[in-house]
Amino acid sequence: MSSSIPPSVTTLIEELSELPGIGRKTAARLTYFLLRGRSDLALRLAQALQDLSERTRFCSICYNITEADPCPVCADQARDHATICVVEGPLDVLAIEQADVYRGVYHVLHGVLAPSQGIFAEDLRISELTARAREGEVEEIILATNPTSEGDWTASYLLSRLESLNMRITRLGRGLPMGGDLEYADAVTLTRALERREQV
Repeated sequence: MSSSIPPSVTTLIEELSELPGIGRKTAARLTYFLLRGRSDLALRLAQALQDLSERTRFCSICYNITEADPCPVCADQARDHATICVVEGPLDVLAIEQADVYRGVYHVLHGVLAPSQGIFAEDLRISELTARAREGEVEEIILATNPTSEGDWTASYLLSRLESLNMRITRLGRGLPMGGDLEYADAVTLTRALERREQV
């Protein structure tokens, strides 16, 4: 960058541009927005980032992000600990919790199998999942990976690792989303919607 830009500004632009979905121009806009601001937004943002770094950790049971270990979901005895919903990341837990339809517990893999990107089984929380499944109280594992080629591949791999255990293994149902139009649905979605049709 130009030598006319202070090093602290350049550093923030470089750090922000490492975030997913943030290019160099957007990082520069954000930096200059913070500089122009007359409020204490920059200080509050810095404090929030410091708190995030210092207070958060992974739950030792489900590996979701938490400030307390175990996390509130794993610590809740009112939840169904015999049912584990396996998801790719913490945002998936958030989405399911916001839907308020699931009362079991979770297991966060922190990614999917993607050998072309250097992500293999040992890079995910798969061995921890199989250890949980062998503990005895688990009756059902719901494979809730995303409907992508990597998500499907990861679910198939998990099934191969878990199928020898005496428990129910299920997958999220798939089909047309509520409010979706047939003309915009892809072939895979339409096929699955037809295969999983219900009698009315």
